[in-house]
Amino acid sequence: MEPRGLRNNNPGNIRTTKDRWQGLRPQQTDPAFFQFTEIRYGYRALIVTLQNYRRKHGCRTVSDFIRRWAPPVENNTDAYIRRVCREMDVTDTYVPDVDDKATMCAFAAAISLVENGVPADMREVEAGWNLI
Repeated sequence: MEPRGLRNNNPGNIRTTKDRWQGLRPQQTDPAFFQFTEIRYGYRALIVTLQNYRRKHGCRTVSDFIRRWAPPVENNTDAYIRRVCREMDVTDTYVPDVDDKATMCAFAAAISLVENGVPADMREVEAGWNLI
């Protein structure tokens, strides 16, 4: 069975809020997570959320971002950080450029891998970036 994040076209498993993202399915049947019409919209939302973590919440390092994305109350955050850093080939103190396509696509792909257990299709991640 396909992972929930991929079934929902929400590879970051972004929880439902009052936000009205581009590309949301008209009917949201998952009670906990947003559902998008296409995965590129899910990647767009993931990347925009990370950009907002910098701009609105002051996240600097990969560790800062992941501690906000996957808080310890519901995740093994330290393991999550290690896996994202390994996938991106950076340290946890690395400061990603949130306006750089290659960096943010790699960051989104690493989060998607941790969330769903399968590698991201970089064409889909880049399609999400191109919607920004």
